[in-house]
Amino acid sequence: MIPVQQTRARGPRLPLAGLLSAQGMSMAGNAITAVAIPLYVLLDTGSAGLAGIAGAFATAPQIIGGAFGGVLVDRIGYRVSAITADIASGLTVLAIPILASTVGLPFPALLALVFLSGLLDVPGDTAKEVLLPEMAEIGGTPLARAAGIQGAVQRGAQLVGAATAAALIAGLGSLGALYVDAATFGASAVLMLLTVPRPSRPATIAHTERKSGYWADFAEGLRSVWKTPVIRSVVLLVVVTNGLDAAMMLVLRPVYATSISEHGAILGVLSGTFAAGALTGAALFGVFGHRLPRRWTFAVCFLLAGAPPAFAMATGAPLFVVLGVIALSGLAAGPINPILTTVLYEHIGVGKRARVLGVISTAVAAAMPIGSLLGGASVAVLGLSVALASVGTIYLLATLTPFVGRSWSAMDPH
Repeated sequence: MIPVQQTRARGPRLPLAGLLSAQGMSMAGNAITAVAIPLYVLLDTGSAGLAGIAGAFATAPQIIGGAFGGVLVDRIGYRVSAITADIASGLTVLAIPILASTVGLPFPALLALVFLSGLLDVPGDTAKEVLLPEMAEIGGTPLARAAGIQGAVQRGAQLVGAATAAALIAGLGSLGALYVDAATFGASAVLMLLTVPRPSRPATIAHTERKSGYWADFAEGLRSVWKTPVIRSVVLLVVVTNGLDAAMMLVLRPVYATSISEHGAILGVLSGTFAAGALTGAALFGVFGHRLPRRWTFAVCFLLAGAPPAFAMATGAPLFVVLGVIALSGLAAGPINPILTTVLYEHIGVGKRARVLGVISTAVAAAMPIGSLLGGASVAVLGLSVALASVGTIYLLATLTPFVGRSWSAMDPH
């Protein structure tokens, strides 16, 4: 009897495991892209300003993808949308090293490919996120635990992707790393195709929603965000911090890396150190997080996760100190996404999840192109140290907001 029970226990969990594995593969690919593309631009052009422009082209599609993707994912289907997004991302990433190694890749062409690569990222990620509750239900896994596992997978993927990027760039260069990047998206699509069943709910939802137009659906998602105070507060905070993160990840940190290491290979180590800390934090939260008050855990973790690395790099601290600060900030960042995911699922109805998450993705991505452009400009005008200190100060002020205001109290279950 024991083997039969084990088989039955494992079988239903395959869809959840497949979904999380596919999400991990595609996010590892995104982590490689986040390291390889800025370094390629910096080393090819020597310009932080052009790196900022490339970062803007990488993040602007997230606004478009979020605006249109949520409703389209609801209508087309979650599984199909996720697979299509992975295939499209893989092909556009693959085109970058192939063109650069053969006929050449002018900067405008690189911008176009970077833009196309990011265009379907948000709809694809949204589709995978919306699939999580049903796949967890199939496997008999509590949603909060599934969200915690998802957070650990996301952080682990960033760690693996960053470490892989560092090794690949050191051995093959930025362009060589992109071949592996493209393969991760292909692997994600195959995993989704083979392990994730067609969800039962979206067909009914989509049939109902076709009675209304796209903009009506989008407006409904926007109203749901604005009328829910805790979601509105989360979105406003993440809008600001995502813009700062874009400046850091796409411009300031790559410039810092190229200033202290050959070919900027240390960038992968910096990203990997943060991801390792975040993975540890997410794993610990998965074990103990249900015992902690969500609001205060979120507020303290966000405060520690954002500003300290910027201040450490701005002061010219030794590399081992910078790495230590980044590791601790990653540890604090680990619980943030699982908390947000759980809160969002609790406050968004099943039939609205894709469109509301699409609206949220649009909103939180809105400041990222601006952050990237301002990051490049600030290095050119102010210098790297002042730019880092400015980002750290704004980040510190923004992350004090969850400590005040009634809306944040809704993060805790009642």
